Amino acid sequence: MNLYFRLLLLLWRIRKNNHTQSVLKPVDIDFKVMPSDCDINLHLTNSRYLAFMDLARTWMTEKMGLFSEVMKRRWFPIVNATAITYIRDIKPFQKFTVTTQLVGWDHKYFYIEQKFHSDRGLHAIAFVRGVFRHKKGIISIEEMLEVAGYEGDTPTMPAEIVHWKAMLEEKKNKNLAK
Repeated sequence: MNLYFRLLLLLWRIRKNNHTQSVLKPVDIDFKVMPSDCDINLHLTNSRYLAFMDLARTWMTEKMGLFSEVMKRRWFPIVNATAITYIRDIKPFQKFTVTTQLVGWDHKYFYIEQKFHSDRGLHAIAFVRGVFRHKKGIISIEEMLEVAGYEGDTPTMPAEIVHWKAMLEEKKNKNLAK
């Protein structure tokens, strides 16, 4: 239930936001771990990381100036793949920040890096691959970037993403061949 409350707070924050930034700049959003976010080990449970990542990507979409257009055009984001590495736990009542950054794209997908950090250091790092869809199909990367007002060059994909992307293709090809 507290995620619904956080979503409502985020939607209120979106309504009040009047500052956008470049598509490629990192976007920060702060959270605090509540007891209901914790597992039996008394730290942030694995599934909550993904939920906080969803909220952080929604905030990134707003900061890019895309949120109202996405809603108006009835696009919806689809996560195709996620990889997360947990480094250090996050304790109850601890404040932390999720930094979200669009790091690149290819012919179909956009790639996002998300980092969880606090005054204790880096807690987790994740990669997300996704698309925007509409009832008529997938929205092209070019259309998404045009709506966001981005006219720059395609960034060089980080080496970790290149390797991850290759692993995803290998996994798909190996399992579809059966």
